[in-house]
Amino acid sequence: MNRTILKKLFFSTLYLSTFTFGGGYVIISLLKSKFVDELGWIDSEEMLDLTAIAQSSPGAIAVNGAIVVGCKLAGIPGILCSIAGAILPPFVIISVISYFYAAFCESFIVQALLAGMAAGVGAVIISVVYDMARDIFKARDPLLLLIMGGALAANCWLHVNVILIILAAAGIGLFRSLLCRKPAFVRPLADHRKSRRQKTFRERTLE
Repeated sequence: MNRTILKKLFFSTLYLSTFTFGGGYVIISLLKSKFVDELGWIDSEEMLDLTAIAQSSPGAIAVNGAIVVGCKLAGIPGILCSIAGAILPPFVIISVISYFYAAFCESFIVQALLAGMAAGVGAVIISVVYDMARDIFKARDPLLLLIMGGALAANCWLHVNVILIILAAAGIGLFRSLLCRKPAFVRPLADHRKSRRQKTFRERTLE
């Protein structure tokens, strides 16, 4: 079973990486379609978390996305298979293009193809943004909505560095998690008090 997963993981990332044009967000959408919608190995919420990890980590988001998905599905072997599948097609294609660079630059057909792909890539990126934002709205969490709106305003109108936006959002999420989590010594005390209240109620009922 593990070998089957690794084989499917390698050929899936190889296929997606071969036909991905326009940046890492496109392959994130294709990873979601493959591993969430088609194979059902990951749910939408997990894919959103993995996308956030891939985006906030150094390096190309396409490779990072393949790494986190591979780690989730098959651990270290999954990471190696995902990296090989994600890196091999760009390596071969860029090597060929660099060898025939002058011919590609002057070719009218190639330029027309790139212009058409740019329009399609824009639509795919909009689809990715819509899917991620829809999950945030479904959660109905005021803080998440505030973070999303603030990040949009900071990036589009205030032109704040994206790294600072990501770090600020991560810091807010971490602070909230630490604030909402009860200390370890509080939970046993609360359970003890609840047990005492239930015991007292049973005693009164028996009386």
